[in-house]
Amino acid sequence: MSPARPAGRHGAGALGEGPRGPGPNEDTAPDRGLTVAITGPTGTLGSGLMPLLQDDDRIERVIGMARRPFAPAERGWTKMEYRQGDVRDPEALLDAFRDADVVVHLAFLITGNAPRQTTREINIEGTLNVFRAAAEVGARRFVYASSVAAYGWHADNPALIDETWPVRPAARLFYGQEKAELEALLEADARRHPDLALYLLRPPVVVGPNAVGAKDVLPGPLAPLARRFFDRPRRLPVPVPLLVPEYQLQLVHEEDVGRALQLCILGAGPPGAYNVAGEGVLTAGDVAREFGALPIRLPAGPAQSVAKALSRLPFLPPVAEWVEAVSRPSIMDTRRAREELGWQPRYTGLEALRDTLRRR
Repeated sequence: MSPARPAGRHGAGALGEGPRGPGPNEDTAPDRGLTVAITGPTGTLGSGLMPLLQDDDRIERVIGMARRPFAPAERGWTKMEYRQGDVRDPEALLDAFRDADVVVHLAFLITGNAPRQTTREINIEGTLNVFRAAAEVGARRFVYASSVAAYGWHADNPALIDETWPVRPAARLFYGQEKAELEALLEADARRHPDLALYLLRPPVVVGPNAVGAKDVLPGPLAPLARRFFDRPRRLPVPVPLLVPEYQLQLVHEEDVGRALQLCILGAGPPGAYNVAGEGVLTAGDVAREFGALPIRLPAGPAQSVAKALSRLPFLPPVAEWVEAVSRPSIMDTRRAREELGWQPRYTGLEALRDTLRRR
């Protein structure tokens, strides 16, 4: 039996079906001369978004806020002004966002060696700081990147998950729990600030030339080795037999997520949540072959049983929390992004993976 959907979860003003705004084909004048503030602009998603904003004449100015200094002009981002700051510092956020029409929040810790309290201060409290600063300076739109992980991997998930399906993160995956919690908190804050339209994207695994590699998911003493040898995804030098589960997944190219973010920035569709993923569903064997391995299929039933058993073990390291994802695929329906936001991915999931490997 499917879970009951919360009453009013996607009613007017909520994430699934926000107030009807100008769609991509409606006869309204597009925004121009926009100032856009972005947190975490140098990560995977920022690297997919910024070239699009650089070439968009509707975007006049971009403010890029990050803790570590960087030179936007060296990346060809001549519209961007760098501001050093931390999402845990409300005053720094207010100063950076002072003239922003739109705020895009991309800064988020996925995993690593940071204590859980630090991760929560940055991910949960920091995100709320960013939203509230955007509201205080009078920004019109707030754009946030969530994740398919917010839906969780459950036996009663539909074959295709659309945005009306409730978010129910995996029991052990801290990343998914934080993403789901943030969606609820942002939705509550958005109701208190009706003049700030909330846009939320749910991508699957994001790949591309700037995709973060294994260096950021190997914990503890393996981290230095991972940074040296797995700084970016690459093909194996020789074919290696690899036991892989019969598991399905979606991928999306960083540039296609950038296009979805760009449309949200411009208010191309109504506020709310949007699933975004490359066309097509891949198997774990497809991914292994692209990396140069020789996949040996492990039937789905045993693989799911092993994954469930492992996910129940106490004291899982951060990277091992993702094992629960293998217990059941979560495949998203992207029709809403296509029909209401006007989004069309350039890459299929397989093409996105191949582009990632080809540029190494």
